[in-house]
Amino acid sequence: MAKVEEEESFQNLVSARQLLESSLQKSRGFASTLDQTGLRLEIISQGLPSLEAAARSTISLQKCAFHIDPAIAAAAAVLKVFHMARELQKSLLSCSCYDDHLFNYLSLMKQLQQVLRFLADNCRLAIKWLESIVEHMEDYAITNDWYLSNVKKSLGILQDLQDKEESLGILGAAFQKLEIEFERLLTENSVPLALASLATTSNVEEALNQSCLLPPTIQKLQAILVGLNSNSQLGMCISVYVDVRSSNAKRSLQALGLDYLDMSITKFDDEQGIEEDYIEKWSKHLVLAVKYLFELEYRLCNKVFKKIGSDVGMRCFAKIAAQSGILAFLQFGKHVTESSNKDAIKMLKLLDMFASLDNLRLDFNRLFCGEDCTEIQNQTRDLIRRIVDGACQIFWQLPLQVELQRRGSPPSDGSLPRQVSFVTSYCNQLLGDEYRPIMAQVLVIHHSWKQESYEEGLISYQVCKIMKAIGVNLDSWSKAYEDISLSYLFMMNNHCHFCNLKGTRLGDVMGDSWLTAHGQYTDYYAALYLRESWGNLVTLVSQKGLQTDLVKKRLKAFNEAFDERYKKQSKWIICNENLRKKVCQHLEQAILPVYQSFMQNYRLLVEQDVKYSVQNLEKLLSCMFQPTITKYWGSNNIGDLVGNVEYKSSAAWSLGNMLSALFPQKLSKYGRTKRAQWMNRMKNSVSNQFRFTLTAI
Repeated sequence: MAKVEEEESFQNLVSARQLLESSLQKSRGFASTLDQTGLRLEIISQGLPSLEAAARSTISLQKCAFHIDPAIAAAAAVLKVFHMARELQKSLLSCSCYDDHLFNYLSLMKQLQQVLRFLADNCRLAIKWLESIVEHMEDYAITNDWYLSNVKKSLGILQDLQDKEESLGILGAAFQKLEIEFERLLTENSVPLALASLATTSNVEEALNQSCLLPPTIQKLQAILVGLNSNSQLGMCISVYVDVRSSNAKRSLQALGLDYLDMSITKFDDEQGIEEDYIEKWSKHLVLAVKYLFELEYRLCNKVFKKIGSDVGMRCFAKIAAQSGILAFLQFGKHVTESSNKDAIKMLKLLDMFASLDNLRLDFNRLFCGEDCTEIQNQTRDLIRRIVDGACQIFWQLPLQVELQRRGSPPSDGSLPRQVSFVTSYCNQLLGDEYRPIMAQVLVIHHSWKQESYEEGLISYQVCKIMKAIGVNLDSWSKAYEDISLSYLFMMNNHCHFCNLKGTRLGDVMGDSWLTAHGQYTDYYAALYLRESWGNLVTLVSQKGLQTDLVKKRLKAFNEAFDERYKKQSKWIICNENLRKKVCQHLEQAILPVYQSFMQNYRLLVEQDVKYSVQNLEKLLSCMFQPTITKYWGSNNIGDLVGNVEYKSSAAWSLGNMLSALFPQKLSKYGRTKRAQWMNRMKNSVSNQFRFTLTAI
């Protein structure tokens, strides 16, 4: 049984092979016939002029009876070509243009075009010959009925043939099938570009090669376009190409989440700062769109339409870019520039946008060149103009914006004002490698538009003006405190913040003398704070030989004064950890030894009235001025709460890169020499005052 099945299977294979060989042989014969068609048409075309000359000669010499046969032969040749056209038409109707059959189909269509062109050129000519012969024979009463009958019969056939050739529309169906195949090839091979994954790809060429249409598909599309272009039938395919590739590009961009591009200008104004959340996305997405998506579409247009003219490809690319999203990117940028928000952060965001566009400048000039991209070019130039104008306008208003903050109130805990930390951080950013070159470039462009020259150092000069404005603000804020001790702590905090700018871009611009001055101011205000706030506390427990009642009164007064100061000042903050530790150490050194001596001398007299041990005081003083402190004030005895004090290291509160600077109003009014002399005197005064204060405590 198995042997029978094996033989049957073998016979099936043999039959299949014979069938394939037969089909292949028929295909070769058909191809050979097509190749010979052009040759036969050429032979017929070469013979027709001689027939035309013979016919004219016959008519002129009135010897038409002897030359009717050649005219009829010419008509028969045209009729034979017509039959060839009918056979080619049948072949086209039965032949597929799908995939591998496409080039065979195009070859058939080309043969049919040649045949129809021959008929169009020669059918009317042959009819004209025969009509002239009939007219001549009838005019001269030539009575050869057989010849006249043959001529009229041939004439009737050709006239009927001409009517059919004009009405059949043989190529219409072929063009439609090619257009359908063009759309199918394009649609099935157009896959959205995974732009999100390409964001981490450094090799642009490799990414584009992997995402492009494969060469075989491009060759088929080119072949169809060439075939249709020779018959002025490109319109439909161009429209299809633009629609398919635009839709594909839109899907590629939609995967990035670009809903924010459709926000109206009203929403920008209603939600302050909303553009800050999206400009970074906009810059990133614009790079992906231009470097990958539009670059890919540009290359495909050049390849697909290469054989029919680059102008067609550029026209298609311009429509694809406009319809798929480039105009939406530009419109979003315009909305950012039109929003009513004019704060300092917006200037940096405008610089980010300018940098993105500037980095893509060469790509824009190459991709969106020519008349077809005029709208994109105009909107891009308009956006750049708006960005430059907007950034420069905010840049010149920065000192005024700082000055307007003067109306506010200082922090209730004496810490660094948010405005100070923001302004100094902002200036440091502006002077950094990321923004300073961009700002300079924007200023150069803006000056050139006004036909003015840009001066080096303009950015540094503007930063100094900002620092002077913030200095005046600090002087004003410090006077707002009712507690002079808190005012001193506030100024100590800010000057310490400024003197720590050494090594930063802002510190370099302001100079070493400026930094040194702030260091001296820090020590100066620390000394004033210690003397004003704690100077009279230690005197209560520092005297010896006191009577019992006076000892108890002094201890009670010390406890009440310490409680009052600690409860109030434990809410104050010293921002810099090193400065905080330094101030706490000075307090401990000034208070603890004196208090310890007092307790040793009068322990027996005040044992029942002792509220704080030396260890408790040390713990309380060491954790003062913490940026984050949680206190539990449920007990009247502060010493009972020492174990409940929780605090964070000020390092956790550190502003990190939030650097700032200040040029005090007091120093700004002096010249360089007088300022140096004043600073030297101040340095000595601060040192002596600081030592005096601690000794007095």
